[in-house]
Order: sequence, then structure tokens, then C-alpha cells
Amino acid sequence: MAQREAALRLDEQWARIRSGEAHAGPAESERLLRELIGALREPARTDPECAARLGLRLGDLAARRFGGGDRAGALAAVEEGLGHARRAAPHAPEYARWYARGLINQGVWLAWPLSDGARLPRHPLGGGAGNGPGVMERAAGERARDLTRTAVEVWAGLDQEDPVNRRGLAQAKVFLADRLAELGSAAEAVAWAVDAEAGFRRLLLAAPSPEEAREAEEALDHVGRQLELRLRFLDPDALAGLRGGGLLPDRLLPQAVVAARIRGLPEAGIGARLGLDAEQVATMLEVTPWLAVWRVEVRGPDGLWSVQPAPWQGSAQVRGRTAAEVGGGLVRGFAKSPLRPGEGVPWRVLVWWHEEGDPAGAAFRLVTGPGSPAGTPS
Repeated sequence: MAQREAALRLDEQWARIRSGEAHAGPAESERLLRELIGALREPARTDPECAARLGLRLGDLAARRFGGGDRAGALAAVEEGLGHARRAAPHAPEYARWYARGLINQGVWLAWPLSDGARLPRHPLGGGAGNGPGVMERAAGERARDLTRTAVEVWAGLDQEDPVNRRGLAQAKVFLADRLAELGSAAEAVAWAVDAEAGFRRLLLAAPSPEEAREAEEALDHVGRQLELRLRFLDPDALAGLRGGGLLPDRLLPQAVVAARIRGLPEAGIGARLGLDAEQVATMLEVTPWLAVWRVEVRGPDGLWSVQPAPWQGSAQVRGRTAAEVGGGLVRGFAKSPLRPGEGVPWRVLVWWHEEGDPAGAAFRLVTGPGSPAGTPS
């Protein structure tokens, strides 16, 4: 009992330092955290509170390691911590919350190499990418996805009359959408993000405190940006499926209409797929431009593609046109250009929506040369 009480007193001291209520230098705080973790180990064997707090403090250690650039050390610490947190979770809702948050953190750190500096997917096409993640990176990303699904299940199993649990569930769904997007599951990522968005909107309708309202609004801004970016990777079938399932909010319909048009769907087909009349489709296409980004490349003797100078690399705002129409104009223009290589030398035209990326993700791709005299549109 004395050992338990001493460990909990240390935990209170650490909690004050962690919150900023008390001050300690880096060396002192590191020493205290390690002492606390050591003190909690023995009582954690039989005491749920100590087990939960040991999981929490190993998570703090993991965060410090990750912040210092030691991803492997962070993953080892959080893995150990989750073992203790998992055992404690059934004993109290607060312990379950700590466990769920630890699962999300482990997912973030596992999936870190799959996102860029802006925390956007490096390989949004998943297995279809021309230059996708390595085997180890993908395996880590898949485990991150599964851990985050577990976090969603933990939050969903808590009392949803409690706004803390509703907020935690909505946040977990945002993280799950991120993990899915990193693996190229764009349609499923959109569905979870829309679900999370609805959860945050419900929180705002419940008259939250100013701080809770600010957090919900920030989350809605993040989800909104992510949804707009992810629509770029959905084909008309995926868009229609989301719309039919009530997972395509009205505010995103103009972008969905543009996305379908970029992929070549005629206006009548867009209306039929998305449940819009002809006038609505025409208006959305007229007022919603898309940024066409293109590149013409010639393949050298070494097998590498070299980008041609402007105007064969550039961008422009486009309204109502498909990527194939934009790309076709570039193909015809370059075919008459003095930069066109001689017979037998391959060249290609790539057109993306919004920004350059993996050639496999181009909305239009055409290659000419040996074996493809008429070109190969994507």
C-alpha cells in the first residue's frame, strides 16, 4: 500500500509539471518521469489505477522520445504502455479514454513516414501508386490503421451521453480517415471524415463551452480541408456511392461535380450519378474552376524522363473541361513543336488536378512511342 501511495504522489507531482502548473528543467523532468515509471511498475501488476497511470506515463515518455527524433524508442515505449492500459481500460471510463488516446498516438507514430511535412499522404493512391511505400512502411501503416479502428471502437463503447466521449469518438474517426488516406483508401477515408464532421457539428449544436467550441471548430476546419483534397482521388463510381450513402455533404457537391467532369463523365451522367438536375450541374461547372497542372516529358536513352520547358510545363484554371480535353490539346500542340523528339523516342503528357504528383495519379496520361503509336490515355 505504501508503495502504491508513494507512486501516486509522484504521479501528482509529474502531472503538475506536465500541465505547466509546476516547473522543472529538462533533466529534472526526465529524471522524475523515469522515477515515476519505475515506481508504478510493481503496484501496476495488481492495481488498475496504477496500471492505467503507468500506461499513460509510458505514453508521455514515448511523446518525449518522438519529439527528440527517436521514433523507434517512442514506439517501444508506447507499445509497453498500451499493454498496461489495455488491462486497466475495463475498470473505469477514464482509463478506457487513456487507452484509446494511446492507440491513436501509436497509430500516428507508426504511420509517420506515410505522410509529408504538411501531414498529407505521400502515396494517396495506395497500391496503385507508381512509386508507393516500401513493404515495411506499408505494414506499419496497416497496423496504424487497425490500432486506430480499435480506438474508434473503444470510444464508441463509452457512454455517448457524455460530451467528452462524443468528442473523443469524432476525433478518433478523423484519425482513422487519415490512416486510410495514407494507404490509398480514399473513398473509405472520405466516408469516415464525413462521419466525424457530423459528430463535431452535433457537438457545436449542444452549446459547448468556449474552449470546447473552439476545438470543434478547429477540427471542422481540418476535416473540411482534408475532404476537399481527398475528392481529387475519387472516380465517378466512388462519388456516386458516397452520395447514395448520404456521405457526400451538399457543400462538397460542386467539387464532386467537377471531379466527375474531370474524369470524363458528361453532364447528364453527372446529374444521374449525383442526383442533380441539368441546371444545377451546369451552374456548378460554370462557377467552380479546377486547376489543371501539366507536364510533357521525353524519355532519354538512359530511360529517365526529362521535363520539357514552358509552355510544356505549367498550369491554368479550367472550367467545364475534362482532363482528357486539356491533355489532348497539349498532345496536339507538342506533336507540332520543334521539341518533339524523333521517331522511336517515347514522350508523354501528364495532367493532374491541383498539383503535380505520382504519374499514376494523373487525371490524364498519354504515352507515345514504340508499342503505343496512338498513345495510351489513362
